Amino acid sequence: MSVLTDSHAWRALRQHAEALSQSSLNDLFGFEPQRARQFTAEAAGLFLDYSKQRVDARALELLLGLAQQQDLAGWIRRLFAGDLVNQTEGRAAYHMALRAPRGLRMEVRGHDVVADVHAVLDRMAALAGELRSGAWRGATGRPITDVVNIGIGGSDLGPRMVCRALAAAADGPRTHFVANVDGAQLTQALGRLDPAATLLIITSKTFTTLETMANARAARRWLTDALGEAAVSRHCVAVSTNRAEVEKFGIDAERMYGFWDWVGGRYSLWSSVGLSIMIAVGPARFGELLAGAHAMDQHFRSAPLPANLPVLLGLLGVWNTNFLGAASQVVAPYAQDLEYFVAWLQQLEMESNGKSVNRQGLPVDYATTPAIWGDVGTNSQHAFFQMLHQGSAVHPVDFILPTGGGEALPEQHRMLIANCLAQSAALMRGKPAIQVRGELQAQGLQGDALEAAIPHRVFSGNRPSNTILLPRLDAFHLGALLALYEHRTFVQSVIWNINAFDQWGVELGKQLAQSVLGAMHGGDAAALDASTRALLARL
Repeated sequence: MSVLTDSHAWRALRQHAEALSQSSLNDLFGFEPQRARQFTAEAAGLFLDYSKQRVDARALELLLGLAQQQDLAGWIRRLFAGDLVNQTEGRAAYHMALRAPRGLRMEVRGHDVVADVHAVLDRMAALAGELRSGAWRGATGRPITDVVNIGIGGSDLGPRMVCRALAAAADGPRTHFVANVDGAQLTQALGRLDPAATLLIITSKTFTTLETMANARAARRWLTDALGEAAVSRHCVAVSTNRAEVEKFGIDAERMYGFWDWVGGRYSLWSSVGLSIMIAVGPARFGELLAGAHAMDQHFRSAPLPANLPVLLGLLGVWNTNFLGAASQVVAPYAQDLEYFVAWLQQLEMESNGKSVNRQGLPVDYATTPAIWGDVGTNSQHAFFQMLHQGSAVHPVDFILPTGGGEALPEQHRMLIANCLAQSAALMRGKPAIQVRGELQAQGLQGDALEAAIPHRVFSGNRPSNTILLPRLDAFHLGALLALYEHRTFVQSVIWNINAFDQWGVELGKQLAQSVLGAMHGGDAAALDASTRALLARL
């Protein structure tokens, strides 16, 4: 048994979870009359209701004790001090500096990085201003109407998600995203565009990422076939840290927008990786996105742990995963504009905390990140909510609901709100057999038919959820929401004593892909396993 699972705080939580299993959520609301008001918290315009979680005051007290044991407050201080919290790579994880206001001082190894950040933001704003005003002209003298971001992982998911979420506010060139090395995606994206009015943003930290550079080279050929080699300088920019490779590709270093080794890919949308966002919605609105995230940063850094939104979300996640045995976490945003939010969150949480060794390199004997999945409501209600309500396993749900913004179709917005609140209530309350019996009898059902029908209509209830309210889905509150989940991820990593900021598990498949590609081009396949060799032979 590890030090963590054998600790006093962990054992106390395990014992309390067993005792609390005798009480349902309905019971807890009866025991704690003020629960609906007390089990809430708010910050940066966001409101969290966690009263439908299977916790009581004692469980929260014990969870906070676990946080104290794991020195969560100390880790938060080290994170915001720019310490090298990513110890396997010897790096800080300082994405908070990307949204710090101009003039605030934040240092890594004694160097103020905020000044560097704003120097890049100013260059991004200048480019965005030229593109949005039409001052930037392509090789034929036409203004740019479409921008294609070519990247993958954090270089795609964040910008894609934010551009979709803020699509109603977008008033610049249209943005498109290509990530998959499957040529169908690039072909479809470019097939609708005119090279003379298109700008390509090649987004790759190293400028060597296999999938990104394959797509970038194909897009470059599409461009030069139509406009000639000289067009590259007017139709391509780079977001990268590798000047040599950028110039080799044909992009002038003046059109390279850099970032830093303390910016992890899945935390990078706030940096030059968000260039496509700034072009789409403008520098001012991009600034609002950063301001919302900064407001959540300040809350996370300074709020007492019992009232701290990321801390509460993180501890409740640990409770559900490690003490209630939930294997997954469902996220259901009740906003169509958040349709890519779950995909972004999957990378954030599962790439960060999908680890099986602790910071000391020792195997863990407890679950780390649950599987993250979900979809927008109300679509999800007609897909997987059947399992959430009546399936044999319990999957906690985060409901995310912007309460404003339905002015165009107010009645439909009221229906959306009603569905969100009703689903969380139904998961909690359930429907017992006695209630089902009464309803069916009122409909005239009797005898064997009645008895046969009852089990299929019973809902066990007692299924936990959070509800997160946003006043509206605008840039500021979206920034706060994203930062909330970033910090929740860090909180859980501290409790589990794992490094949230490396991703060595991504590398093995990349390495093997090179070996397989070599074999496909006639190289030695002897090092490949028998199954892979047989599949290659069949192909």
